[in-house]
Formats: sequence, structure tokens, C-alpha cells
Amino acid sequence: MERVYIIPLRDVKRVPRTIRSPKAIRLVREFLKKHMKSEDIKIDNSINEKIWERGIQKVPPKIKVKATKEEDGSVSVTLVE
Repeated sequence: MERVYIIPLRDVKRVPRTIRSPKAIRLVREFLKKHMKSEDIKIDNSINEKIWERGIQKVPPKIKVKATKEEDGSVSVTLVE
């Protein structure tokens, strides 16, 4: 199963500036656990680079990702450009 999601990261702006990017990564993982119904989420390095692109404080407001669920239930996630 393959789906494309636009994940809103605007809620990350409510946390202190020094923990925004790590919080955004956790938020992406939680979003995908909820929507793909799986505990095993593998986030690609391109998503990490996109979130950390402008540093720890300036997180993008949203990102577009492609999630693919394998037969064993694991989900691999890559960035869509």
C-alpha cells in the first residue's frame, strides 16, 4: 500500500525554539503510526535533512511524504519533491 501525505508541522511552533526539529521528527513518526496503523516506521534521511535544513529553530510549516507499507507491516517513508 502506498500513500502520499502532507504532514502539518505548525504545532511544532508551540514548543521552545531549542527542541523544534527533534519534536518535528517525533510528530512525523506519530502521524504515520496513526494513519498507516503500524508501529514499525522507517524514516528516510531525506526527511530528516528537510526538517533540519534551516536549523533547529526554523522548521518548515508542512512536508509532503510518500509512505509505503510492506507485507510484514513495516512502513518506509520518503520525501516527495
